[in-house]
Amino acid sequence: MTTLQKIHDVPVLMCAPEGEPIRSERDALDLIGDAGYQGAQRVVIPAERFDEAFFQLSTRVAGDIIQKFVQYGLGIVVLGDISRHTEASSALRDFVRECNRGRQTWFLADVEELTERLKG
Repeated sequence: MTTLQKIHDVPVLMCAPEGEPIRSERDALDLIGDAGYQGAQRVVIPAERFDEAFFQLSTRVAGDIIQKFVQYGLGIVVLGDISRHTEASSALRDFVRECNRGRQTWFLADVEELTERLKG
């Protein structure tokens, strides 16, 4: 289930923690379609919804999913604790750091951090 919320006047599609795992570009396109229909500018997906392969950069799953969001002009936020993944992979840690410097893809700990990012 998803809900549309406005945070600092930014329409954000919030995905529920429970639900089908996000494994592929097709799963991303379903969320993108829902977001577009509801007028969202960003899609917030709890980290636990992603298949483990998303956090293993060598699988290219993260790149494929994020690229779909880029193509459709939507921001994506991976929300939650991913420290076990970043501790296991310096490449993922670097990827997360670079993403968080930009405006399109964010890896954030919680809704408070998201709210702060959307302030400005």
